Amino acid sequence: MAEKTLQQTIALVTGANKGIGLEIARGLGAQGSIVLLGSRDDNRGKKAAAQLLAEGANAQPLELDVTDRISILSAVAQIEAQFGRLDILVNNAGVSLEAGAKPSVVDLAAVRHIYDVNVFGVIAMTQAMLPLLLKSKRGRIVNVSSSLGSIGLNTDPERSTQFPLLVGYNSSKSALNAITVQFAKELRGTRIKVNGACPGYCATDLTGHAGPRTAQQGSITPIRLATLPDDGPTGGLFDDNGPVPW
Repeated sequence: MAEKTLQQTIALVTGANKGIGLEIARGLGAQGSIVLLGSRDDNRGKKAAAQLLAEGANAQPLELDVTDRISILSAVAQIEAQFGRLDILVNNAGVSLEAGAKPSVVDLAAVRHIYDVNVFGVIAMTQAMLPLLLKSKRGRIVNVSSSLGSIGLNTDPERSTQFPLLVGYNSSKSALNAITVQFAKELRGTRIKVNGACPGYCATDLTGHAGPRTAQQGSITPIRLATLPDDGPTGGLFDDNGPVPW
């Protein structure tokens, strides 16, 4: 392995071929990281990586489906063979499939698929990549969550009216927040920090491009948490303004 590669940060971002994931990859690449763009669609991943390469970033596509164990293990093997470690894991891949259906009538199959990606996919990715992260001098795990998963905000009389009824998506992010805490507790004695990032309501494919924030704005907090100093926090949920209530 080249000396320069040994000194560079190796970052993996899931769901990185578009939206907030692409902007996280772009931002980390601009800071000098070697960025692996995890994408279910290999062609889209290659196109996104080529775009970042043209901008001067060291970006590589990585075919990856967070709901497929074989795909995850293949990604682990590729990273192990090429770099021998992983410094940053950003679990960004996520879906919302309810199309405005109320909890009383939502399709359970849609909710199960949301959980497969947003919850079980994160656990599977983190478990699989952990041995590589433990080889890093400064491992960072960032789970892209949402204030929609905040039970505190959802039950706040002054704020709850702003939150849509999305039983699958919202509860999946509540579960993700709890998962973030559990991994942070287990890894507290290591150099790895695990945090959740709320990007805010961004105009992406996930929201039908309805949000007031750009994907680039949504990438700010995930990038900050991915590059925390050694005295930074772990086991928290944060947005641009600081901690978000659980």
